[in-house]
Amino acid sequence: MDKLFDVDLTLKLLGLPFVLTALLAAAILGLLAGVLGPLIVSRNMAFSVHGTSELALTGGAAALLLGWDVGQGALAGAIVAALVLGLLSRRSSDYDSVIGVVLAFGLGLGVLMLWLYKGRASNKFGLLTGQIVGQDFAGIALLSGCAVVVLVLLALLYRPLLFASVDPEVARARGVPTTALALVFAVMVGAATALGVRTVGSLLVLALMVTPAAAACRVTASPLKATVLAVVFAEVSAVGGIVLSLAPGAPVSAFVTAISFLIYLVCWVVSRSRGRVRA
Repeated sequence: MDKLFDVDLTLKLLGLPFVLTALLAAAILGLLAGVLGPLIVSRNMAFSVHGTSELALTGGAAALLLGWDVGQGALAGAIVAALVLGLLSRRSSDYDSVIGVVLAFGLGLGVLMLWLYKGRASNKFGLLTGQIVGQDFAGIALLSGCAVVVLVLLALLYRPLLFASVDPEVARARGVPTTALALVFAVMVGAATALGVRTVGSLLVLALMVTPAAAACRVTASPLKATVLAVVFAEVSAVGGIVLSLAPGAPVSAFVTAISFLIYLVCWVVSRSRGRVRA
């Protein structure tokens, strides 16, 4: 227990350059997850995020096998996955089944590539559960560049995206290009999800992309307040998860998921309490 909560060791590790780099990556990722999360929740895209993260694993595994940059490989895999899912699932009734089919194929391919890779086992494990030492200057540059592009696109498209998310039928009747917006948003989500693979890992990046936003939507119906709360919750989960993982040297994803789930439980209790008071 002392090893798990060794404050002195944690403070020493916080001064290391690679830890500071990881914290910066987590902060950027938390911002992306927070601003995209409420729209993901309102559009019922949680399963899509999971599918995209697993296909980001396939791209990262391919890059690992070929000796390329893992972050770029994961990003390419996630964007391809988002485009494929958007093109194959024209009808909402087909969406879940298409994700399941593409997810199964991509995950099997990723497992095969990881098996073929003969390098260090820690590299394979890092793709699944995340590792803070995986962040470097090139990774931060890629993360920052993609974050800027995603945030600019979201600022330009936020109003029609929100309209299409809340009431897609009326938005379509008003002439909003819902199909094109869905495809663009899927690519943005894919990019953000892929960027989280190095930090959180492909298996549990869903916790950062969905859980903080789901918690925020529990306590407020305002899109602006939900976005602000989701950013705060995602930052606490991502940065706090890294800080808590330092002393034990445990996978970051374990602490990120624990913090985000605890936040969700607190918001759930708050929303239930409000419901009882109104009743």
